Amino acid sequence: MSTIRIVLADDHAILRAGLRLLVETGTNMQVVGEAEDAAQTLAVVVRERPDVLVLDISMPGGGTIETLARIRRELPEVRVLVLTMHSDESYLRACLANGASGYLVKSAADDELLNAIRAVHAGRSYVGIPLGRSGLRRVVAGAGPALRKLSEREREVLEQVAYGLTNQEIASRLGIGIKSVESYRARLYEKLGFQGKRDLVRYAVATGLLSPERMLDSET
Repeated sequence: MSTIRIVLADDHAILRAGLRLLVETGTNMQVVGEAEDAAQTLAVVVRERPDVLVLDISMPGGGTIETLARIRRELPEVRVLVLTMHSDESYLRACLANGASGYLVKSAADDELLNAIRAVHAGRSYVGIPLGRSGLRRVVAGAGPALRKLSEREREVLEQVAYGLTNQEIASRLGIGIKSVESYRARLYEKLGFQGKRDLVRYAVATGLLSPERMLDSET
């Protein structure tokens, strides 16, 4: 049985140490590298070419989703398991859209992490949040196509909505009519499968358009 080579990416050194101990208790698993931010993650993955990257998407400095997407494009053989505190569909959808093979919350049991690593290494998808079958099918089916279907203008409107601008403010900033803004917003809800602004804001955070700190401001 071949050894599963793993890179751990999380900004908390104590958590990485705990994960290393846990992972290396698993049969045929070895941690070959660690990283504490997005840039370091990319460098370590390029150098080590692991089988699985266990990735926290909320590291300081941003750019984690972009790093995920880049790894998917340039090193498709590396399977990525996102390990995060976020349990809502918006983050899950963004990660799947950008190439993650698995998604697990940090509150999961120890053996579930090991099972998730084995699953993504074997080429399967793993989603460790309680969505139910219908919810999981909806997210998985829509994640990849949704992000790719957004036009440049729709991405611009998404960013402005996430920052809390009104339709009038967005229209003025982008030089388009209010009716056009309303139309773009309706298309965003339809393409991304969201119900309201809160989902759009969380999606913008997950895709790197908005920092978590600004998300708190936007949701108040």
